[in-house]
Amino acid sequence: MGLGIILEYEKGGETKSKSIDLLDLTPAANVDAVVDEIQRIEPLITASRTEQVKQLVQRLQEKLGQQDDHKFYLFKVLRAHILPLTNVAFNKPGSRFITGSYDRTCKVWDTLSGEELHTLEGHRNVVYAIAFNNPFGDKIATGSFDKTCKLWSSETGKCYHTFRGHTAEIVCLSFNPQSSLVATGSMDTTAKLWDVQSGEESVTLTGHSAEIISLSFNTTGDKIITGSFDHTVSVWDVGSGRRMHTLIGHRGEISSAQFNWDCSLIATGSMDKTCTMWDAVSGKCVATLSGHEDEVLDVCFDYTGQLIATASADGTARVYSAASRKCMLKLKGHEGEISKICFNPQGSRILTGSSDKTTRLWDPRTGQCLQVLEGHTDEIFSCAFNYEGNTIITGSKDNTCRIWR
Repeated sequence: MGLGIILEYEKGGETKSKSIDLLDLTPAANVDAVVDEIQRIEPLITASRTEQVKQLVQRLQEKLGQQDDHKFYLFKVLRAHILPLTNVAFNKPGSRFITGSYDRTCKVWDTLSGEELHTLEGHRNVVYAIAFNNPFGDKIATGSFDKTCKLWSSETGKCYHTFRGHTAEIVCLSFNPQSSLVATGSMDTTAKLWDVQSGEESVTLTGHSAEIISLSFNTTGDKIITGSFDHTVSVWDVGSGRRMHTLIGHRGEISSAQFNWDCSLIATGSMDKTCTMWDAVSGKCVATLSGHEDEVLDVCFDYTGQLIATASADGTARVYSAASRKCMLKLKGHEGEISKICFNPQGSRILTGSSDKTTRLWDPRTGQCLQVLEGHTDEIFSCAFNYEGNTIITGSKDNTCRIWR
C-alpha cells in the first residue's frame, strides 16, 4: 500500500500519470483538511472529483488504523515440486500464488485452500523467473534457463506465447504496470521488452557488458532499470529503448535495483557491501549506505519511499532513512546470510529470509524481532507478503513452499 494516490489523465491524446504522496496521513487526521490540501497543490483534482478522493483517503486511513499484532502460524506445507524451488510470487489480492522450480514447471496455487490449480508445463529447463501481471493477475510470465519466456493464462493454464530471441538463460522478468509489456533480463547481457498482445519483441536493451540479473519498472511504466554483473545499473526509456543513464560507482556485481514509490530515487545493492541511492531523474549518486561487512544481497524501499532496507551475506539487515541517509536500525538474529528482504504493504513489518532455514518478522520502528518462522529444513531463498499483509509464503531449497497466516 503506497501511501498515496496515482492520477491518470489525458493530455494531447496521451494517457499520463502523476503521483501524490500522503506520507504524513495518520489515523487521526481530518479527512476534509487532507483533501483541501491535496486540491490546493493539485489542479487536476476538480470539484467533481472531491468526493471520490475523500473516500480514497478514508480507505487509506482505515488501513492505517488496523492494529498490527498478528502472530503467524504455519497453515500448510506444499510439497510442491520434485526438485528445488526457484521463486514464489503472489497475485495482487494474494488469493493465488505461483512457484517456479528446477523441475521445469511453474505451479499455480490457491492460497486459501493450499490446493494446486495448474501446472504450467512446456519449458525445457529450469523455470527461474516468474511473475503475475499485477494488479490484474490474469496472466503469468515464466522465464527459463531454456532461453525462452512463456506467457500463460492464470485462469486456464493455457500458454499464449513463447518469446524467443535471448541467446542465454533468462534470470529475471517483470510486467509493466499496464500489463502491455513483459521485460526479460538474460545472461546474454541484454534485456528485451515483449508485446503481451502480439507476442512480438518490441525492443532489445543493449549496452551492458555482463549478465543482467535484476530489472524493475517504475510505477508509471515509462522507465525500466537493469542491474548487471558489470557493476552498473542502466535506466532506460521504455518507449524508445534508449539508455538514459548509466549508474556508475559500485565496485562489485549488482544484486538488486529498485525505484521508490514516486520514482524519484533508485536504490541499488551490490557485492561491494554497499547500497547506493541515486537520483532517478539525473542519474547522479545521492548517497552510499555503508556498514555491512559482506555482500548486500537484496534492497527494498517501504511503500512510502521513506525507508530503505538492506539484506546482507553478513547475516544482518539494516534500515536506513532515505531522507537523512543514516542507518536507523540493525536487525540481528539470523545465523546465516539473508538473501531476501521486503516490507509488508502497510510498512509496519519487515520480512527476511535466510540460509539459516528461518524467516523472521521485524518491527521497522524498533528493530525488534517479533517472530521466527521455523520449520523449513534448508535455506530460504524467497518470501513474500500478500497485499493485506496477513499471509506469508516462503520458498525453500527443501523443495517445499509454506503458507503462514
